Amino acid sequence: MATVSAISSPSQDSKSKEATSFQKDAENGAQEGETTSNPILAENDTDMEDNSNVPKMSLLKLFWFVFYNFGLFAWGGPVAQIALIKERLVIQDKWITLARFQRVFAVYQILPGPEAAELCMFFGCLSAGRLGGVIAGIAFMLPGFVLMLLASYLYSLAGLENKYFNASFRALQPIVAAMILKATHKIADHSVISHTTKKIDAFLIIAAICTAINGALHINIFISLGLYGIWYMLIFRRLFIPAAILFILQYVGFALYVVYRGFPSPVSLALGIAPTPTLPNLFVLGLVAGSLSFGGAYTAIPFIQVEAVLKGRWLSQNVFIDCIAIGNVLPAPLVIFATFVGFQGGLVGSGLGNAFAGAVVITLGMWFPCFLFTVMGHSLLEKLVRNKLLASFFDGLCGAVVGVIAIIAAQILKSSVEGSPRNDELGGLNSAALSRISHTGSAAVIYVVSLGVLYKFTNKFTPLLLLVSGAVAGQMIFV
Repeated sequence: MATVSAISSPSQDSKSKEATSFQKDAENGAQEGETTSNPILAENDTDMEDNSNVPKMSLLKLFWFVFYNFGLFAWGGPVAQIALIKERLVIQDKWITLARFQRVFAVYQILPGPEAAELCMFFGCLSAGRLGGVIAGIAFMLPGFVLMLLASYLYSLAGLENKYFNASFRALQPIVAAMILKATHKIADHSVISHTTKKIDAFLIIAAICTAINGALHINIFISLGLYGIWYMLIFRRLFIPAAILFILQYVGFALYVVYRGFPSPVSLALGIAPTPTLPNLFVLGLVAGSLSFGGAYTAIPFIQVEAVLKGRWLSQNVFIDCIAIGNVLPAPLVIFATFVGFQGGLVGSGLGNAFAGAVVITLGMWFPCFLFTVMGHSLLEKLVRNKLLASFFDGLCGAVVGVIAIIAAQILKSSVEGSPRNDELGGLNSAALSRISHTGSAAVIYVVSLGVLYKFTNKFTPLLLLVSGAVAGQMIFV
C-alpha cells in the first residue's frame, strides 16, 4: 500500500494531528477493506489512501476555496453539485483517485444528509483535519442559508394577501408537485436496487408499495421505515418465514387498532415533536428530519410536512409548498428548505427576532447529523457499509422511503392543483365557483406540462428555468 502523506505544518500542530488521525482512520479502513468482498468498495487498490496530492490549506483558505468554488455555484441540484466537486477535485486537481472517490460516494449515498455537502466535508478533512471538514461543510452551505434566510424575510414582507405575490406562487405549486413526483421516480431508480446483486429487487419494490399503502392508512412513518428495514434484513438472510410473520403482523396490529381505537387520523403519521414552533421544538424537528434524509431532502420533506402542517398546524400546506419552490431556485442542497420552515414557525405568535432564531436552530438541527456522520471518521462509516446485515437494513429502509415520498407527492399534487381560495374568490357563490374551477384547471395544465418538460429535458438548469417561467406565467393566469 502506498505511503500516506501527512497533511501538517509546524505552525498548525493541533490541526495537523486531526488531519493525521483522519488519514490513519482511513488507512485502517482500507486495510480491512482488502480482506472484504463487499462490491461497494474497491479492493487491492494501492492508491486508495494516497493523500500526496491533497494540498495543505489553512482553515481560512479552505473556507474560501470551498465557498468560492462550490458554495456559490451549487446550482442545479445534487447531480450537478456532485459533478462539479468531482470535476474540480478529482479530474482536474487529482486530490484523490477516481476509484477512491467512487468508494467514498458509495458510503455517503447510504447515510443521511446531502451527498455534495458530505463530499466537501470529506475533502476538508483530508486537507485540514476534522476541523477542516466542519469548515468546508459550513462554506458549502453558507451561501444557500443566507439566501434562504433573505427569501424567508422577503416572503413575510410581501404578505400572503398580495394578489401578485400569490399569483406567482400559485403557479409554482403545481410545478413543485411535478418535481416531487419526478424525484420519487428518480429515487426509486436506485432505492429498489440491491447493493449486493446490483439488480432490481422485487422485495424492495414490495417495501415501497406497502409503505405507500401504510401511508394511505395513516400508519406512522417511523413504524413503516423500521419495519421494512428489519423485514428486508430477514429476507436478505433468507429467513422467509419470520419475514412473512412480521409482514402479516403489521396489518393484524393495524386491524386491532381500528377495532379498539378507530381508523387513525392523518396526524397519526406524525410523532408530535413540534406541536408548537418553539425554538427547542424546531431544533428537534430539524434534528430528526436531518437524520431521516437518506438520499437527500426529498426524504425529509414528508416528515416535516406531517409535523408542521398536519400535526402542529402552524404552517399551511400552500406555504410549505412555496418553501420547496424557493429551495429549488437557490444554489444549495434542497434541505435548506428547513430554514424557511423555521423562519415561518418563529413568526407564529412571536416577533421577527424569533423568526430569525427559528431559522437558525432548525438549520442547525437539520445539518447536525450530516456533520456528525461525516466528520467523526470515514473509516467507521466504511465498516458499517461492509456489514452486510446493516447494509440490508438500509436497503429495506431506502425502499420504504420511496413509498413515503410517493404519498407526500400525491398529497402535494392535490393541494397544489386545488389551491386555497383567495379573498377575491370569496364573493358571490357563482363567481367564486367559476373562479375556482378556472384556477384548478389552469393548475392541472401547468402540472402536466411541467412533468413533461422535466422528463423531456434533463439539463441541470431545467427546474430553475421552469420555476422562473412559472412565476412569470402566474401573473398572466392567476391575477
